[in-house]
Amino acid sequence: MFSTISLFILAGLAEIGGGYLVWLWLREAKPVGYGIIGGLILVLYGIIPTFQKFPSFGRVYAAYGGVFVILSVLWGWGIDRKTPDVYDWIGALICMIGVSVILWAPRQ
Repeated sequence: MFSTISLFILAGLAEIGGGYLVWLWLREAKPVGYGIIGGLILVLYGIIPTFQKFPSFGRVYAAYGGVFVILSVLWGWGIDRKTPDVYDWIGALICMIGVSVILWAPRQ
């Protein structure tokens, strides 16, 4: 379980961080190096989930989607300084419940 969560967090940070650097380059006129580094980090994001032990691509990415939402709320709070409101936290909690069901529901 620790490995699963760690890989999801690492993938999320790569996706959000890489996307953020591309955003800074294109939307906030930062140097092209931001975009290049962001693009390379996004390539790493595509590789990281392949280390998950789950056999199903769809299930891994469905669960990762919920983790991505939670990390995005935290990124906005910490990096963009946009304090999440009660609805952001409710949505993040719903996503966490969804991730838990997808990954750890008993299956036959």
